[in-house]
Amino acid sequence: MEKKIGFIGLGTIGIHMAQNLIKSGYHLQVYNRTLSKADELDPAYVTKCQTPANAAEGVHIVITILSDDDVLKEITLGNQGIMEKLPEHALHISMSTVSPETSEHLTLLHEEAGSHYLAAPLFGRAEAAEARKLWICVSGDQHAKDTAKPVLDCLGQGVIDFGESAGGANVVKIAGNFMIMASMEMMAEAYTLAEKNGLDRAQVASFFGSTLFNVPIFQNYGRAIANKQYEPVGFKSKLGYKDARLAFKLSQTSQTPMPLVNALHSRLLSAVAKGWGEADWIEAIGRGVSEDAGV
Repeated sequence: MEKKIGFIGLGTIGIHMAQNLIKSGYHLQVYNRTLSKADELDPAYVTKCQTPANAAEGVHIVITILSDDDVLKEITLGNQGIMEKLPEHALHISMSTVSPETSEHLTLLHEEAGSHYLAAPLFGRAEAAEARKLWICVSGDQHAKDTAKPVLDCLGQGVIDFGESAGGANVVKIAGNFMIMASMEMMAEAYTLAEKNGLDRAQVASFFGSTLFNVPIFQNYGRAIANKQYEPVGFKSKLGYKDARLAFKLSQTSQTPMPLVNALHSRLLSAVAKGWGEADWIEAIGRGVSEDAGV
């Protein structure tokens, strides 16, 4: 008999995750605000649902990958939300980039309802999701992790445990996205400095990406920044700004001085204010630095 799970969120990453779960033999009860996105999936393994509650009905696991805290709370707790029909003892795996406070809050509400919640944010762009090369961070109770592992193993190249604190994996995700943003800002400034001084910025990026900084972030993001290649859009600037807000808030609540967070928050806020919210965050940072320098 087919293994059946709920799946909510068919965005740039989610659509590839759903396809890989289907390839692994799962039947998906799918909800997405634009439900036509489900037409990209094999109809033999998909049940389209009109509400999040329907997607969670009668399944042991429901996965959500959504844009922000407010959407996750609405989908989980709102009218016709997951909690209305999620069976007792079932597991909600949240793969969204949200605050640790949101995960802690939802964990308590699931416990009160007799169900479980697992924070499982991921690292990787659409191409990594398609190739099952995501890195997935988890935090929560051990039973939830054990239940989730067979499903998560279908989606990524590694599942890393960050303890039993409900929001631990979210802290790691926020810290990681901050490091990615900071790296992009550093590369954009360095390559623009090279360009302003008469050098080929692409050659400079190639040199650093193959020597001192021979890692994927500096090779892939670095190449795009150096070549001012901003399409196709893999991660929208408005979502990058959301992540910068999360990092800024976390630094404030934990009394952790992070001067770079302040700079990145302003950089991405500026991009959104200029109307670049739907553009890739590579453009928000790379183009922003170039425009500041007049090139």
